[in-house]
Amino acid sequence: MTEQQSHNGNCRIVVLISGSGTNMQAIQQACQAGKVAGNVVAVISNKAGVGGLAKAQAAGIDTAVLSHRDFDSREAYDAELQQLIDTYRPDLVVLAGFMRILTPAFTRHYQGRMLNIHPSLLPKYKGTQTHQRALEAGDEEHGVSVHFVTEELDGGPVILQAKVPIFPGDTVEDLQARVHEQEHRIYPMVVNWFCQGRLTLAAGQAQLDQQALGPQGYAAD
Repeated sequence: MTEQQSHNGNCRIVVLISGSGTNMQAIQQACQAGKVAGNVVAVISNKAGVGGLAKAQAAGIDTAVLSHRDFDSREAYDAELQQLIDTYRPDLVVLAGFMRILTPAFTRHYQGRMLNIHPSLLPKYKGTQTHQRALEAGDEEHGVSVHFVTEELDGGPVILQAKVPIFPGDTVEDLQARVHEQEHRIYPMVVNWFCQGRLTLAAGQAQLDQQALGPQGYAAD
């Protein structure tokens, strides 16, 4: 995507989900409100009947289901998924609770134009059960990271993080709710940076306004 393309407000966004789709909805609503210089053109899920599909359909967005259970290998699934995504001619692919480990070929195809949100302060707690792990470690803070997707699981360059406090007596549900609130705030912000042409991946580093971001990205207020 060139900078000229990115400023016309027509950045085409495809969102991948596996569940309730609350981050997808936050991005879609930000697009509608003019806070993101783009549009969600499709929502694709690897699971049928999930809440995110209903949310997308209610918003008039094209939806598709491609079940990983119908494929005998991760490579075969990702190849078909890539074909499906590309029918929508996306400028940006957004992972929003898409619970799949992606193949190297897939991540390379979308390098520099695929984002993920992860519920921890990366590089801490890659993978799953992040809230539980933060509580068990006795951490005083937790948070969420938006990053470019690379071949390394949850290991791509961090763009933006938001921190939340951990209070004595917090449960996983308490922490999850606090983190979700920040997710819905910062993910649309990062998507907009990309759609405006301000955010790029260059030489393995996330860059905002042509300035390389540090290991923890740009710290949200």
